Amino acid sequence: MANNTTRKPPDKPAKPQNPKEPQEPGRLAEDDRGNIGWQWANDDSLQSDDTAGAIERLRALADPSLVVVDDDAPNRLKQNAKGLKIGYNPYDSGALGKTERKKKKSLRELSKWIETKRKVAEKKDSGE
Repeated sequence: MANNTTRKPPDKPAKPQNPKEPQEPGRLAEDDRGNIGWQWANDDSLQSDDTAGAIERLRALADPSLVVVDDDAPNRLKQNAKGLKIGYNPYDSGALGKTERKKKKSLRELSKWIETKRKVAEKKDSGE
């Protein structure tokens, strides 16, 4: 049997430090109550509580490789003509076919029409 205590794990190659490479703005850390939070790096510009510090913290967290892309069309609902006849199915309802609204009746015109009908009826009764 071989003695496993004499084996050493292979050494990891040292990572060369590039001064041009941006440093990490901070790391995840555990506080005294066990909650995970963000601990900012010991950079004075990140630690300041003024507006400039807030801007620097936002810049440090912004990823320049992310891009906002507009979608071509939002997910359109399919038409469900049978939805009003069969009933509501939340999993396959789609857009229910709406009936066109009837044009609103003008009550003024309706009252004028009724008055003219009465006048015509009165003329017929008195004229006969």
